[in-house]
Amino acid sequence: MPDYEKGLQDHYLDVPEFFNFGFDIVDKWADDRTKLALLSVDPSGENAQHHTFWDLKILSNKFANVLRGRGIKKGDRVFIMLPQVAEWYVAMLGLMKLGALPMPGTALLTPKDIEYRIQTGEAVMAITDDENAAKVEEAAGACPSLEHLLMMSGEKRGWVSYNQEMSGASPVLEDVEPTRSDDPLLIYFTSGTVGYPKMVLHTQASCAIGHIISAKYWHDLKDTDLIWTLSDTGWAKAAYGKLFGQWTLGAAVMQHDAHGRFDAPLTLRLLEQYGVTVFCAPPTAYRMMVLEDLSRYDLDGLRHCTGAGEPLNPEVMKQWEDSTGQVIYDGYGQTETVLLAGNFRCNEVRPGSMGKPAPGVTIGVVDEQGNEVPTGEEGQIAVKIKPERPVGLFQEYWRDAEAMERSFLDEWYLTGDKAYRDEDGYLWFVGRADDVIISAGYRIGPFEVESALIEHPAVAESAVVASPDPVRGEIVKAFVILAPDYVASDELVVSLQDHVRTTTAPYKYPRAVEFVTELPKTVSGKIRRVELRQQELDRSAG
Repeated sequence: MPDYEKGLQDHYLDVPEFFNFGFDIVDKWADDRTKLALLSVDPSGENAQHHTFWDLKILSNKFANVLRGRGIKKGDRVFIMLPQVAEWYVAMLGLMKLGALPMPGTALLTPKDIEYRIQTGEAVMAITDDENAAKVEEAAGACPSLEHLLMMSGEKRGWVSYNQEMSGASPVLEDVEPTRSDDPLLIYFTSGTVGYPKMVLHTQASCAIGHIISAKYWHDLKDTDLIWTLSDTGWAKAAYGKLFGQWTLGAAVMQHDAHGRFDAPLTLRLLEQYGVTVFCAPPTAYRMMVLEDLSRYDLDGLRHCTGAGEPLNPEVMKQWEDSTGQVIYDGYGQTETVLLAGNFRCNEVRPGSMGKPAPGVTIGVVDEQGNEVPTGEEGQIAVKIKPERPVGLFQEYWRDAEAMERSFLDEWYLTGDKAYRDEDGYLWFVGRADDVIISAGYRIGPFEVESALIEHPAVAESAVVASPDPVRGEIVKAFVILAPDYVASDELVVSLQDHVRTTTAPYKYPRAVEFVTELPKTVSGKIRRVELRQQELDRSAG
């Protein structure tokens, strides 16, 4: 996009009546049997698998036939939890070709998390690997909808073996019911303030076509690029940076099976070793990488860098640019959307800003009544849905009328994020309108952590909020009222942390615990987390 205003005017996404990402994008690129689609690097970084679009066409056709042989059909929900391996792509494409809906989850999930997702989504199949099979089995007993367990690596009694089934599957996929552009494509689970994670339902158009915006304007992708986006396969960031828009534009995608651990020196070495040209990472990763001696790495092949997940510190951006010559183009979006705003190559980058609205969406900053607020005044970021709903907006919170009612107001979709707009149209993030915590790129709902804490016998009541942190942006902090006969101690803090780690996903545990005798509450008895958040902000500033 050489000119921002012209890009806004000229932007157009073609949404045909019928569309299927697997057939219409991946299989079309497969006409060139040599074109690289995927580079999968093992944990050590020393070994890499190369898959062309042709390879993925054949493998996904075979897998779709395996699924069909097990009765999986259009509209079925399938829970999928795999590390960053090529088989994740094969499974996703095979499901999408049939019109079945993947429900991606991160391998950090506990059996309780998995049970909730399978139950709520009424999944008929769960797909995972040998390392995570035991967690799925523990959850499966409470999931009456679950009919099939499929293991992508290894073999186990009671599980369908991917390797065995694929060895005899046909590479030709025929007589598949077509999918419309407005047919459901996938379901992501996203954490909220109230209750358990919500199901975000995307269509073929809203996700597969909509993410062209993310890849074209923000990642600035060409069909000669190799892009590496640091994201677990279970996060919506994978849709943003390592699948839909990237392959639509013909770029190759790299992934590294890091097993959830970030290693700054190894990441820098892999950028150099594999010739990555476009790199996308959360602010936490950049913060850790600039602490390394960047002069030791040859990053001349890198031509474009982006960041997302939380605002990036201007000082980190400067250090990265001084050392690599690359500007970090910050972007903003949600699980429910594609890219909504960003810093683009054609515009001046204002460090700390979310940038300007992306082509294809109209962004407002609104008050509680849905009226746009004056320039410089804080309000909620909202996406205009009338007279025309933007292509990249999710279809609905599936089976959650209350969440839909909270998130839509007249002509706006309300993001739940607060910001202000300056006189030049740049957006500046202020914080969440609700209590969701964004820590090291992870989105954490306080309710989930509080629910885990209350199961510990020492906890009478708790409140969980975000506390500022120089490395992670925010950390989870728990304010705990102790049950009778329990005394505050360092040992009890560790016990509470370990309990949360084992009860819910480990990244959600409270890194800070403060014991209190009372919690601030409203007249109706609701905990005033906003007061506790402000207390933490004041402490940090002081």
